[in-house]
Amino acid sequence: MTDQAVDARGENRSAGGPFPAAAESHFLGRTRELKELCADIERAGLDTISGRKAPRARVLLIAGRPGSGRTALAEELVRRVAGRYPDGVLRARLTEPGGIPVPVERAARDLLTALGRPTPPGAGEDDLTYALRAALAGTRTLLLLDDAAGAEQVDALLPDDAACLLVAVSEGPLTGISDVRPCTLGGLDTKSGVELLTHRIDSVRITVDPRAAESLAEVCQGQPAALTLAAGWLAARPQTAVSDLAKQLNADPEEGPALGRVLRLVHDGLPAPAARMLRLLSLAPAGDVDPHTASALAGCSLESAVELLDDFAALGLLRVVPGPLPRHEVPGCLHPLLTALAQRHDRPAELQLARARMLERTVRLLQACRAVTETDSPEARERNRQLPQGLRFVTPRAAADWLAARRPALLAAARLAVADGELDTLARRLMSQLVRAMVAHVGTQAAAGDLYGVHRLVLDVAERRELPREKAAALLNLADLDARTGRTAEALARYRAALDAGREANDPYATGRAMESVGSAHQELGDYDRAADWFGRALAQRLARGERADAARLYGRIATAHTYAGRYGEAQRNWRAAVAAHRKLGDVAAHARALSELARVQEYAGRPEECLRTCQEAVEWARRAEDARLQAALQLRLADTLERLGDPVAARLHRGAAERMLGDASGPAGGPDGPVGGPDEGETDGTSPEQAANACEIRSASAED
Repeated sequence: MTDQAVDARGENRSAGGPFPAAAESHFLGRTRELKELCADIERAGLDTISGRKAPRARVLLIAGRPGSGRTALAEELVRRVAGRYPDGVLRARLTEPGGIPVPVERAARDLLTALGRPTPPGAGEDDLTYALRAALAGTRTLLLLDDAAGAEQVDALLPDDAACLLVAVSEGPLTGISDVRPCTLGGLDTKSGVELLTHRIDSVRITVDPRAAESLAEVCQGQPAALTLAAGWLAARPQTAVSDLAKQLNADPEEGPALGRVLRLVHDGLPAPAARMLRLLSLAPAGDVDPHTASALAGCSLESAVELLDDFAALGLLRVVPGPLPRHEVPGCLHPLLTALAQRHDRPAELQLARARMLERTVRLLQACRAVTETDSPEARERNRQLPQGLRFVTPRAAADWLAARRPALLAAARLAVADGELDTLARRLMSQLVRAMVAHVGTQAAAGDLYGVHRLVLDVAERRELPREKAAALLNLADLDARTGRTAEALARYRAALDAGREANDPYATGRAMESVGSAHQELGDYDRAADWFGRALAQRLARGERADAARLYGRIATAHTYAGRYGEAQRNWRAAVAAHRKLGDVAAHARALSELARVQEYAGRPEECLRTCQEAVEWARRAEDARLQAALQLRLADTLERLGDPVAARLHRGAAERMLGDASGPAGGPDGPVGGPDEGETDGTSPEQAANACEIRSASAED
């Protein structure tokens, strides 16, 4: 039997191997445990017995060693009771394959994303867990937390609504959480263990020697993971008797859990290239393996990797991940054992090289993922055609699907690369391409939460490697995201740190952008004097470098700060400077907008005659710029000014002209008191257009990036 899947190019392909395909999984045994768990859901809690309303969700704990089938039991329980929870089932894994606990902040963010709720970038653990509890309030939701490292993780994510149910899977007790209903797992009973073997191999081999099958189940200590591997090994060797395997396991001189002994037997029976790939899969980020990851780790062809992954799945070494793309998962119980095998059989330099190959392949895939979206550029299309067929995406949709499916693994790869410390150059390239691919397919706003984490990783590398240029870029990006989510004080501190880093790197781009951003933050905080001062410092740098377009824009920003402060004379002077600068540049649209803002300030200053003349001039320039919305807004301002000057007839004429323009133009226009200028002059959100355009930039010394 073969599995139909879709590879990274978006093409259907068939992949098979010499081993029998893994049989459909069946849940066996655990009848008593399931009955007790279902009963615990209905059983009155301590609060109910004492007459108090249960303040929080019921917590069921399934405790057991990795490989004992604890997750399978939890999933079967969820399957049976999910109908009682109409608001759905949420799942989260709280320990990474390497044994590192998942931060509560990340788990809460993922759960909120699954609920379709916003997750502000950079939000702290308390804010996210509060938002999660608020989202679950008043619902009947079932929450499955797999592989919890401790009670602190579970308690932080526990819903406050008693109508919800939380099922936690852990190796030990959850001390500190009240009224937890624990279910501790041992091995399967002998009958269920033999039944598991029967489902995976030819039943005749069990029937002819049932005692051997019972002996094998006992040698495997009834552990489902060990029995699954043993059955896979037997299925690949149809001529081997069940009793022979039991004898080999009993003869293993190394002591340790049954799962480790079975895995060593399976590993030692593989051909050398397959055994090496199996060991290297312990390096796969988040335990998520696709053909490209396996191919890069082992240094083999993509076709060979596909065949070997299917062979491993048939042996029970990997789990197939459902979905349109060919993906497998390294079981959490096998990950530390595979890591130990890799450390025993492979030199550290070989492991480092395999990790580097994997990161390099990931970088190239991300480059291809972004390149397929650049359909407007002939050069980009040509570069995409020149990519190897295995790395090329057929359509932007195929690339977007790959990015969505691989997102957790890609983010995990970035974290692992930074934590490694020896592959910082590759880590920087990986994060640069990851950011660009996310922006191209998802958009800056939608990907802001992930981008915030990536930029923090960039900052870690930049500080560790003492790279002030990259440090400045990372701080600017983080500060921009802080500013957009209302953390203006935090953004201001980061903008100042970015300015220091930019000066250390002698990077005029970073220093100019940082100075302007400091001004934006002060303006958002209502400190208009400092805002104008910082905009003035940025202006001086722009003028010194001959950057006339940016200087014209900064004149407008200084004028806006003075307007907010009520210094209309200074505001008019700077708007006139902006008008003159735009006129010299030949930017008709910007010239018209600057005139409209000058007219606004003249109106605020109580100079209606000057406002009228400036508005009329601005209307003419807006007509030349063919900006109907701006013309309509200016006509409305003219109407208001004429009414103040006592000419209602002319005011009605201008108002009628504005209404006709608005009827012809699509989209709303600004009113007489609303901002009619573009974002260059009227922005007050704390970020400049330059910042918005570069919000996801990562500076890199690599010419390829």
